[in-house]
Amino acid sequence: MLVLLPPSEGKAASGAGAPLKPESLSLPELAGARAAVLDELVELCAADEEKARLVLGLSEGLRGEIAKNVGLRTAGARPAGEIYTGVLYDALGLATLDAAARERARQSLLVFSGLWGAVGIGDRIPSYRCSMGVKLPGLGALGAYWREPMAAAMPVAAGDGLVLDLRSSAYTAAWKPKGDVAGRTATVRVLHSRIDAAGVEKRSVVSHFNKATKGRIVRDLLAAGAAPADPAELVSVLRDLGYVVEASAPAKAGKAWSLDVVVSEIH
Repeated sequence: MLVLLPPSEGKAASGAGAPLKPESLSLPELAGARAAVLDELVELCAADEEKARLVLGLSEGLRGEIAKNVGLRTAGARPAGEIYTGVLYDALGLATLDAAARERARQSLLVFSGLWGAVGIGDRIPSYRCSMGVKLPGLGALGAYWREPMAAAMPVAAGDGLVLDLRSSAYTAAWKPKGDVAGRTATVRVLHSRIDAAGVEKRSVVSHFNKATKGRIVRDLLAAGAAPADPAELVSVLRDLGYVVEASAPAKAGKAWSLDVVVSEIH
């Protein structure tokens, strides 16, 4: 099973240890593309702070993130699972999983990134600021930039097993599964169900809870040692774990499964 995650906008501080070793990152096929993005990002942030702030879409209060990008090559690196923070990663709680579950996470979790394309959860990276929605002056929109290198790398990473795609829409732009891989892919939407005053069920997507639920789903799968082989088996596993799941198999080959996880409590 390969699980695709979005990164977090906010990130923990870089570590005090050894700096980034690009050759150590997962998906080595992306090395050239990563180097190009890193070079332009560092150059942009070092040359013109105000231009960099506008390109990166940062508020005045986040101006300090630009200096962070300038020092990417020398900053200490930490595992990606420690760098990425926020609602999804808090709910996932990697640090509190047992050793076996953490190893399963290392083998199966892949985080998409505007800077790196995608990294394994155990890959050591510095803290940075560069979302997939950024349009760099030389390389253009990163979502479009990453499509070609990711199209070559991702089928290899996916292998012949299940792909659980939990990315947000900005990061799906960088790679969309096709053909056989798409048929083995399941996307997840989290819906909040409530009963209104007239006794009618209403469903809605709640962003914060959507992220938290996705984090809990991944945690529960890792903790249980679950290894569903395909989307249909994933549905059965999630139901066994206590989730209410409504599944839609693709109408034709080459399309992903759509799973709705329905929850009644927001926490």
